Amino acid sequence: MTTPVRADLPGGVSALTGDVLAIRGGRPLRGRVDVKGAKNLATKAMVASLLGEDTSILRDVPGISDVAVVRSLLEVHGVRVAEGDEPGSLTFDPSDVESAHMEEIDAHAGASRIPILFCGPLLHRLGQAFIPDLGGCRIGDRPIDFHLDALRKFGAVVEKLPSGIRLSTQGGRLHGANIHLPYPSVGATEQVLLTAVRAEGTTELRNAAIEPEIMDLIAVLQKMGAIISYEPNRVILIEGVEKLRGYDHRSIFDRNEAASWASAALATDGEIFVGGAKQQEMLTFLNVFRKAGGWFDIQEDGILFRRAGDVQPVVVETDVHPGFMTDWQQPLVVALTQAEGRSVVHETVYENRMGFTQALVKMGADIVVHPHGLQDGPRRVPRRELEQAAVITGITPLHGADIVVPDLRGGYSHVIAALTATGESKVSGVDILSRGYEKFLAKLDALGADFDVIG
Repeated sequence: MTTPVRADLPGGVSALTGDVLAIRGGRPLRGRVDVKGAKNLATKAMVASLLGEDTSILRDVPGISDVAVVRSLLEVHGVRVAEGDEPGSLTFDPSDVESAHMEEIDAHAGASRIPILFCGPLLHRLGQAFIPDLGGCRIGDRPIDFHLDALRKFGAVVEKLPSGIRLSTQGGRLHGANIHLPYPSVGATEQVLLTAVRAEGTTELRNAAIEPEIMDLIAVLQKMGAIISYEPNRVILIEGVEKLRGYDHRSIFDRNEAASWASAALATDGEIFVGGAKQQEMLTFLNVFRKAGGWFDIQEDGILFRRAGDVQPVVVETDVHPGFMTDWQQPLVVALTQAEGRSVVHETVYENRMGFTQALVKMGADIVVHPHGLQDGPRRVPRRELEQAAVITGITPLHGADIVVPDLRGGYSHVIAALTATGESKVSGVDILSRGYEKFLAKLDALGADFDVIG
């Protein structure tokens, strides 16, 4: 079908016109989809453009609403953003960066948590920054304490207000710091990188996140003139410089979206070629995919995914990179409902990421969530106090139901469950998918999905 979209968001982003999908399942998804730059890199590289003294160019930018939010926030602060010299590229001219009112930031940020990452660059450029109340997917407690503690160590003064947080340098320059993260948080690592590169002196960051998107952000900053070295045992050293220039960078591909389509092929017994996907960044996922009964063929321009036979039960423990990503487990759980036997997914990153399974149970899945995890059995990933575990017993045929999307990856999983199920499902709240999946409905259409947009 032809999918109706709205194209009036900043950056030409296409969003859904309706909030509900009527999906008629039971048909394998077959065909090709292409993935662009990673959401988790593109939005952070856009923020990094604030640090440069001249124009930056970012290529393979995905047309998603999170990118639109960051573009709006940059423009609110005086950055001139324009379409680049090729499709999917944006240019950023930060020569007229200025302060913005809290109300403006709040209006453009919406539910995004991105504003917290503006702090370091704005403190360097303007000596002050404002953060409204932060939103985001409701998948667990994602406190900004890591961010604020790090900024204080750089010399920022933090003032908490009823409407948000004000930070300032009190007329001085931020300085290097020794920072040890209690957990290798991606967001906190990004915060330190974006702040330390122009701080006076050297910053040592211990227990840093080392995701491919983090390494790609480091590559962006190095192109700008930063001096950053990655040491053994999750240690990153940053020697601050006084000035940075612009960059020209092509974003790393979105491995989260690639893994999502792979799980969709496994769940629906289909065959999907994911253009732009690469092996190196997906090694851990590919191993689990193979154990779960998946087959893949790595080609020069992407990866082909399908079943090798029957879906097989597996035990999965989510972890920070190079472990199995938390974003990968939700789509995979849908496929595991079609495996004969008992699968276990230990979620160790976010404490509320198993809520999406309630809809799958409504559709006929046999899933039991243990809110405090499972204490028995061997483990490779250290247990965390916040962890949960889901036990999936199959094979359970799924049937259509009316369900509501809880968050980005959970919402994708609900759509794939509806496409796997027999009968019709109505999936509400699907507009959130535009945060992380470019042209999502057009891609479903290209893969032969049977659905209508309602509303």
